[in-house]
Amino acid sequence: MSATSERVLEELKSNAHSHAVKEVSTHKMNSVLIVDEDKELLSSLTENLSDVFGLVESAEDYQSAEELLSRYHFDLVITGIHFIPDSNGHWINRLTEDDPLTAVICLSSVSNQLYAVEALKAGASDFFIKPFDTNDLLASIDRSLERQRQKREGYVLRRQAKELDQDHGIVGGCEIFQETCEIIKRVAPIPSTVLIYGESGTGKELAARAIHNQSGRSGSFVPINCGALQPELLESELFGHVKGAFTGATKDREGLFSYADGGTLFLDEIGELPMAMQTRLLRVMEDRKVRPVGGNKERSVNVRIVAATNRDLQSEIEKGNFREDLYYRLNVLSIRMPALRERISDLPLLVEHFAKAVAADLGIPDPKITQAEIDRLSQYDWPGNIRELKNVIERCLLLNQHPSQGVTSCGAVAHMNETPSGDEDDLTLESVEKRHILRVLSLEGGNKSAAARRLGVSRKTLERKCHLWESEQA
Repeated sequence: MSATSERVLEELKSNAHSHAVKEVSTHKMNSVLIVDEDKELLSSLTENLSDVFGLVESAEDYQSAEELLSRYHFDLVITGIHFIPDSNGHWINRLTEDDPLTAVICLSSVSNQLYAVEALKAGASDFFIKPFDTNDLLASIDRSLERQRQKREGYVLRRQAKELDQDHGIVGGCEIFQETCEIIKRVAPIPSTVLIYGESGTGKELAARAIHNQSGRSGSFVPINCGALQPELLESELFGHVKGAFTGATKDREGLFSYADGGTLFLDEIGELPMAMQTRLLRVMEDRKVRPVGGNKERSVNVRIVAATNRDLQSEIEKGNFREDLYYRLNVLSIRMPALRERISDLPLLVEHFAKAVAADLGIPDPKITQAEIDRLSQYDWPGNIRELKNVIERCLLLNQHPSQGVTSCGAVAHMNETPSGDEDDLTLESVEKRHILRVLSLEGGNKSAAARRLGVSRKTLERKCHLWESEQA
């Protein structure tokens, strides 16, 4: 027996049993496969880990290990064999690809940092040089199995989120978001008006669509952004108009209330509705009848209204910007959409969802995003919420940058590191203003009306600046 093996065996005999007694209840439901050409080390590890694991199997070579892997699922593989015989392929890589829920710990007699790095890149959770401290090995086993437990939970959440996405178009698995989804399920069949509130970019329209999809209503889901249209056009959009009602009205036109008859009308950014239109909307909600602009006849409609806002409507009432009676008419049932920073554990699900969706649109393979990148993105507070995250992923892939290489060039990470985009030496007021405006536009998904409101300027001012920058680049 080699001196290395003798030292390992002595440490196993003195340390492993006490640790096994302590951890026996933790790993009795787990299985381990030990692979090593050193028969005595293999025997000792097998004997001592039998007190810790419910199933322990051993193999002296690659072929025997493959046979066992074809018969059993192992939660952990401890192996001194790293490469496939007669091949340049890394066995660790195959192990982790065949079963991502199996943790792999590597043992080696070769003290080579590059060798260890290659094993870790291939998917190993840890790497030990013989002779190793058995307490360190046992601690690594605990960490590896805990990581795999978390990974299993992640897979369960992904399946749940996939089912949720297929049914309702929304993705999430954390507790606060599951509670939101439960509320959606409860209110969906009820014909009452729903008010959805939350920060910009949290997915309020997706929630409204989920309510409609589960409501059983036969009509269409018809959305309108109350802040995106000029006040003089909004009334015609909602209620329609008759020929000659105003300049340009060359024929009769039905409004969105008529299009949504039998279905759901989604009034996004209801807080932006002008006071005169608030009065008209309140009347329609009470009477369930609409009269087109310039017309004399009313028409009954069967429309369920779902409204959304990122404003504090009660505060707007106090300021005299929103009718109190309309607020209570809208707020029969309410749903709060949590900000992304409140559900940061959903970040891996959301990144995967958006990356796959964009990749499918572009006709490219699904990108692989590392845990390190997820950890990095998790440090950002995401003021633009889900919309900003989607834009970051989409921009990364559209620029032909794999997320593992290009995610650090995205705006979110740049702001997280407080690194200004563009030329760091260009700190003129004009350049700083341009960067800030473009960032707000990105956060609002390119919606100039919403960006203008957030910036506190008119849409015309914003359009003028954008036109100026476009002409400079031409």
